[in-house]
Amino acid sequence: MSTTTLLLLVIIGLAAGFLSGLVGIGGGIIMVPALVFVLGFTQKQAQGTSLGVLVLPVVALAVWQYYKQGQINFNYVFVIALAFLAGGYLGSKLALNLSDDKMKKIFAVVMLLLSLKMLFFDKKKPAEPHHTTKIKQSIEETRVN
Repeated sequence: MSTTTLLLLVIIGLAAGFLSGLVGIGGGIIMVPALVFVLGFTQKQAQGTSLGVLVLPVVALAVWQYYKQGQINFNYVFVIALAFLAGGYLGSKLALNLSDDKMKKIFAVVMLLLSLKMLFFDKKKPAEPHHTTKIKQSIEETRVN
């Protein structure tokens, strides 16, 4: 691995980690396109590498910060994580049977649709959802006891 490649990987990792901690994104939005366009990975190589990064406990510090502020519902995390395992397995099986061109197009369409929804079709939500208030209350009760 060259020094330039190492430096690019560090920059990609910092950008993805920063955005992950800031707004909960990183792998698909930053790492995958950067690996494809900057380092010349195929779409599948970039997706596999991005998923490989997620296996490591790289978000532990970000999760800890959100936990300290009462912003994580671990019951939801557990359910989503189990479903994520199954979805990740099934999605990867499908992805590896499609051409790289099809994968790039699927990736681009998903990002485009999500962007359009967030820009034009998201409804206003209350500043603090009810379940978040309950999480904060239970954490405060635990701290007092």
